[in-house]
Amino acid sequence: MTVQEFFDALPSKVDPAKTVGVNNSFAFDVTDVGIWTVIVTDGVVSVVEGSQEPDCTLSMSEKTLLKIASGGANPTTAYMTGKLKIKGDMGVALKLQKLF
Repeated sequence: MTVQEFFDALPSKVDPAKTVGVNNSFAFDVTDVGIWTVIVTDGVVSVVEGSQEPDCTLSMSEKTLLKIASGGANPTTAYMTGKLKIKGDMGVALKLQKLF
């Protein structure tokens, strides 16, 4: 799976029931690949390329993102070891657990 394939498929993979009441945006800055913004609006998930004034920005390598997306890496461990960096509202970042 590529990063683009991950973001293309994300809206259809998220259970809307898990994101009801969530109204936030998350930018994923993938080193040397690009930036995607995931927008969650009360159960509806959409993805746009580029940064759209997100509530938080997550920066990581392509390898780290794909490992987290496939379940091969724990996001908390990636953050604690410096492989995942978060800028912005940490409370909002924690809501991402509902997406993965």
